[in-house]
Amino acid sequence: MEKRELGKTELKVSAVGFGASPLGHVFGDVPLSVAIVAVRRALDLGINFFDTSPYYGGTVSETVLGQCFKAIGVPRDQIIVSTKCGRYSEGFDFSAERVTRSIDESLTRLGLDYVDILHCHDIELVSLGQIVYETIPALQKIKEKGKARFIGITGLPLNIYTYVLDRVPPDSIDVILSYCHFGINDSTLVDLIPYLKSKGVGVISASPLAMGLLTDSGPPAWHPASDELKSACKLAAEHCRKKGKQITKIAMQYSLLNKDILTVLVGMSSPTQVEENVAAALELSSSGIDKELLNELENILGPVKNQTWPSGIQQS
Repeated sequence: MEKRELGKTELKVSAVGFGASPLGHVFGDVPLSVAIVAVRRALDLGINFFDTSPYYGGTVSETVLGQCFKAIGVPRDQIIVSTKCGRYSEGFDFSAERVTRSIDESLTRLGLDYVDILHCHDIELVSLGQIVYETIPALQKIKEKGKARFIGITGLPLNIYTYVLDRVPPDSIDVILSYCHFGINDSTLVDLIPYLKSKGVGVISASPLAMGLLTDSGPPAWHPASDELKSACKLAAEHCRKKGKQITKIAMQYSLLNKDILTVLVGMSSPTQVEENVAAALELSSSGIDKELLNELENILGPVKNQTWPSGIQQS
């Protein structure tokens, strides 16, 4: 598994990262024994980056991931772990007091002395002014205490990153985690990369399958995409099936094409999922992407290319 250096952090993360939200039972029950096997398989195949949040499954994802690490006995220096703060099952709270308490709670659940990255989770849903002037300074103090090595921010709208990075002191934020903006249907994250590189910020992308849009089973009922976008992605999946191909595989491979996007987080909860994602990445490295199929999918998705959906509150 290829490793890439994450911005200025010197963290060398696997190109494919283990998104641990499914371990929180958010997509269905995952027995602990299966979760342990999945995490062990990921480690065996070269995945070293694991991402979670207290929001996923109401703290269950963090707890289960911690149990997996303990059961496997993985050396701490062999894994890179990120978690988040500010978003919880009971709502949002980015106050300095809450995020300071949050990291201690997360470390207890994970069974760790520190996390490598602590993200502010889905910041567009609160006042960005609070993030800039209260939350980030609080996270800097957490960093100074050695409980988090690096600081990140996450959210859907891409303009939140320029808003915050233009207002915080230099080097206050080390990484960003963007989702649903680098895939076959939406590649708008690329436009932001020169700016992020100028700030010395590492780029993590998540949800290469667009929260289920680019799958054979389709998105969940609650998916916020327009009917037009859902229909186009369904046609793309059907086209792949007719050709004996998997849309999930080519979508995964597409998400790995841009080397400035340093790691791609994919939700996983079984050893089979781990093996399929790693196999797709290795095939891309050895054989490249199916350009004919990719061109056909881009034509199908052309009318909805870069279409997204609203997320967040009106910022003053």
